[in-house]
Amino acid sequence: MRDVIVIGAGGGGPVVAKELAEQGLDVLLLEGGRRNENTDQNYTHYEGLDGNRITGITRNGPSDPNQQAWFREVGQNAFIWDAAGVGGTTQAYFGNCPRSQPGAFVGFAGDGYQYDDAHLFPFTYEELLPYYRWVEKTLPVQTAAMGTKEALFYQGCQAIGLPLNATKDIVVDSFRPNENAILQPQGNAGKTTNSELLRFPQAQGCTFCGYCSIGCNLPKGAPRNLKAKRSTHNSYVPMALTADLWSDAGKAITLMPDAKVISIVTDSSSMFGQPKASGVRWRNTLTGEQFEERAKVVVLAAGSIESPRIWLNSNLPNPNGWVGKGLTDHAMDWVTGVFDEPVEGFKGAAAGARADFPGRGCLDQVALGPAFYAFSLAFSDSGIRGQYTNGRSRRSIYGKWDGPSGRVLGRELKQVMGQFQHATSILVITDDDVEEQNRIELSDLVADQQGPVARIKLAKRKRSKRTLANREFLANKSAEILRAAGAKKVLRLDWPGMLLHMQSSMRMGLSEADSVLDENAQSRWVEGLYVADNSALANGCGGSNPTLTTQALATRTAEKIMQTHFGAKPWVGTREPLSSVDESVTEAVLSRGIF
Repeated sequence: MRDVIVIGAGGGGPVVAKELAEQGLDVLLLEGGRRNENTDQNYTHYEGLDGNRITGITRNGPSDPNQQAWFREVGQNAFIWDAAGVGGTTQAYFGNCPRSQPGAFVGFAGDGYQYDDAHLFPFTYEELLPYYRWVEKTLPVQTAAMGTKEALFYQGCQAIGLPLNATKDIVVDSFRPNENAILQPQGNAGKTTNSELLRFPQAQGCTFCGYCSIGCNLPKGAPRNLKAKRSTHNSYVPMALTADLWSDAGKAITLMPDAKVISIVTDSSSMFGQPKASGVRWRNTLTGEQFEERAKVVVLAAGSIESPRIWLNSNLPNPNGWVGKGLTDHAMDWVTGVFDEPVEGFKGAAAGARADFPGRGCLDQVALGPAFYAFSLAFSDSGIRGQYTNGRSRRSIYGKWDGPSGRVLGRELKQVMGQFQHATSILVITDDDVEEQNRIELSDLVADQQGPVARIKLAKRKRSKRTLANREFLANKSAEILRAAGAKKVLRLDWPGMLLHMQSSMRMGLSEADSVLDENAQSRWVEGLYVADNSALANGCGGSNPTLTTQALATRTAEKIMQTHFGAKPWVGTREPLSSVDESVTEAVLSRGIF
């Protein structure tokens, strides 16, 4: 019997696995996708090859390219951006690691802004701060390297009167460099595009390639834990696999890729009269064989779609109906500015600068390669720009941008793409209300080898008035910033659903009436079953990128597991964590041959 089984090696699972392995527990980490062993070969800068959601390396599907991607039933106009494999969607994330806005937590002594007060985190922001700091040191999180596009963004923010925020806490409207999980450039990095000069150790950290969204294999030749972007397969996973070498009490985890979980096993031995998690059943996606493994504790970290799906397919209790309910996805939008001069909008960290608006959300300046840039311009809920509006109201399609919003196609798309090097874009990320009608449930039409697939139900045209107002406010702020920075043309796309920041479908909360997890992220109805991915988040984090909060919460959850089930004392706040780029970790990674 294992001590702990963790389901999913994405953004949260490896965090729990590493922390528990460091404490000496026997941990099995199951991942349905590929292992991601050799990043020098796995990732390229061909966006259509790596980034394709159906056939690409970062798709949500099995490692065998001859098998189809995993299907989800989606009845609305929406685009799902998540990935399978060790590292999960952190393979494709931009590395942005801001803390949540404090107003998303209970006990915040308000700043006058409106938040989702009905669905707050069941503990204070101050209580999570030590766990934020722990993750920020472990990854590590650093201030984003600056380039031409960031300087332009700051110029626009200052011109419209936004102040610079010199802290990591978001309590006033302000702008700042992103805090991101991307190593700072050193040596030749950031100074040349000559691939021969960008090999480790001559180049270290971010090489300014601009392709964060399709994985990071740079600098070439760097040990696994020294790749620039700190996705979990470059940070927490190498630490977990070598915990016995760098930690006095540590025990290396067992990582099992190609292991798609079918169900969670329970027994009735709980002293509280509840079912008790006692193991999992899983299927090898390469051979089709099925296995059962037992453990004292089970941690669900399969993501905001798959975690509720596994729960429901396991026939676990759901007395209040909130398993899969309240799926929160930020009401994203996209605003692009075209300038007279080149602005290097495709170079550097994918999102190196940001502006925050407490209670409303945030703006991320974004760099994309040409293929994803073209995709962003042709992705809209408003039809073709200037041709038809799909019934969108005039108020939502006219603002401080040029003409109506909508897809940029035909001759205009050719013109804008021809000025690719003259453009930079802003991603709108709203603060949203947790809405009961948005949910994950089981399909009654489609099943795969693991059971009924997930059906995603989104009431996209029925978002709360506050969420819709936030979106319009932030879109207009984006246009103001670009105009003030000197953009000659500003385009708003009015994106449809972009399921990129999915959270809260297994939410923790203050009340048993509308949450699945208690304040320790343990199931309210199944003893020894915890959740440690974005689905555990109580709300939309005030509109901040959710990964850092998920990882801080996962660290806290690991500590609660140790205290509750293994009699250990807390360790966060009593000592300093080891950074994933520490020399002892590098030595362990090299000695074990983890590439």
